[in-house]
Amino acid sequence: MIPLIFQPEGSSGIIIHVKGGRGLVRRLAELGLTQGTRIKVLKETGYGPMLIEVRGSRLAIGRGVAAKIFVDVDNGGS
Repeated sequence: MIPLIFQPEGSSGIIIHVKGGRGLVRRLAELGLTQGTRIKVLKETGYGPMLIEVRGSRLAIGRGVAAKIFVDVDNGGS
């Protein structure tokens, strides 16, 4: 389990935990970022927002938020 911010571009995994207050957890749930959801990193430059794919949608999230999303890395998933 690692923070999403450390996943390289092109990698995927399953969301295990979101560490944050009720407001952040609720907002991420509204975007589809919930425990057990597959997530893929589409663009990661090392600075600025990350582009991710969740439930067939593309989202840009800030690095601070990405640091609070913990994932189980999946090396073979889509």
